[in-house]
Amino acid sequence: MALKLTLDLDGCTGCACCMMECPDLFDIDDESGMAILLEPTPADDRLDEAERAVRSCPENAISLERV
Repeated sequence: MALKLTLDLDGCTGCACCMMECPDLFDIDDESGMAILLEPTPADDRLDEAERAVRSCPENAISLERV
């Protein structure tokens, strides 16, 4: 099964916790200040990293599922 990350931009406040925790999966848009999901379907071996990103978001704007 594959991993799928989802970023709810309506819930994102741009605190950059996801980018600081997982810079290969997230970045911050210079113009809007909001998070950018760089890797919506990370490889299975990046499960720990994806879970850290989910836990790091104070707004719970990141979700992870197996598809």
